[in-house]
Amino acid sequence: MLNAVIDTNVFVSGLITAHGFSAKIINSIKEKHFNMFYCSEIMSEYRDVLYRDKFGFNPKDVDNLLEIISLYGLSVTIDASEISLPDEDDRCFYDIAKKSGAYLVTGNIKHYPGDSWVITPAEFANLLDAYIARLPTEK
Repeated sequence: MLNAVIDTNVFVSGLITAHGFSAKIINSIKEKHFNMFYCSEIMSEYRDVLYRDKFGFNPKDVDNLLEIISLYGLSVTIDASEISLPDEDDRCFYDIAKKSGAYLVTGNIKHYPGDSWVITPAEFANLLDAYIARLPTEK
């Protein structure tokens, strides 16, 4: 099974565009096609960003997404690293992914060190496709 930490910008994109890579990632959470890791700081950021008026998201859609994350995601705790990042708010995403052996899926690759496990939504969607293709088919 794939493991991932999803940056907030992926959810913003997925709520804006219903048929893109980010939307596929959102849909795959509920289908349990991967283990999604988060912590209380990440959930706080999701809430803060996704309810912003500037995006105009339907609050029910945001409520639904946050509920899916709470129900199907895996909450973990972390010790903050001392790695240098351009945006301190990104630290919890990086630290949880590193601790969990998970991919960090982000539309802002440049905000993180060049680790091979920091990937774009398109790259993760391709990994999901390959994983789903290997699943046994129902008869």
